[in-house]
Amino acid sequence: MIHDPYIVPPLPASWPYEPGKPLKPLGCRVNLDLPGLGGGWRICTPGGQLITGEAVPLEGAFGRGGILRVGDLVMRPYRRGGLLRHLNERTYRTHLRFAAEHAVHRGLWEAGFPTVEPLGYAWRPSGLGVEGVLFTRLAEGDAWPRRWDLSLERAGDIRRAIAALGEWGLWSPDLNATNILLPPGGGALVLDWDRAQFEPSGTDLQPRYRRRLERSLQKLNAPAEALAVIGSAPLP
Repeated sequence: MIHDPYIVPPLPASWPYEPGKPLKPLGCRVNLDLPGLGGGWRICTPGGQLITGEAVPLEGAFGRGGILRVGDLVMRPYRRGGLLRHLNERTYRTHLRFAAEHAVHRGLWEAGFPTVEPLGYAWRPSGLGVEGVLFTRLAEGDAWPRRWDLSLERAGDIRRAIAALGEWGLWSPDLNATNILLPPGGGALVLDWDRAQFEPSGTDLQPRYRRRLERSLQKLNAPAEALAVIGSAPLP
């Protein structure tokens, strides 16, 4: 059997979340303006909904910059990281990377996983390729690095979410502490599914996730309590 990393597999029997209602199919419109980002975009949103209003910078956002909000919608331009960003910060060969992220994100949302609502994506020609923007629903809260002092319940929410990803076989290589959002009412939301893909059945992802988050926490000089959340240090 051929393994397709972007086909959403059935939920595991141990899935801890209640699946939600399916989202509307995307409808695409061409040669449109995006607030704050200019024109020439092909925009794909649920039902082809237009994006209008004033764009303002999203305060307190981690990442590579340029994140905007329009009302309760967030626009995150795709930016490359690492050394490659000095040569090519925002141009990609095709739009398929953006479509793949949305497909995985949509699958997570419909499965009831704690994340923000996906609202589509857009792209336009740029150089020899395309540049892209991801749309999500705004969610209030603080990124984990701004609030290391977690309750036992909130720490359990983070562990449960990471364990669920591993059980479902979804590997998210960009997952780090800054992509875990703590809403004011409790719980934890996991953000950013760029390059995420489903691994072949039987792949043990828990050690990989632990190492990935451990590196992220160490770079942020996180306290032992944070490392204990992912099982990389004993509770003090």
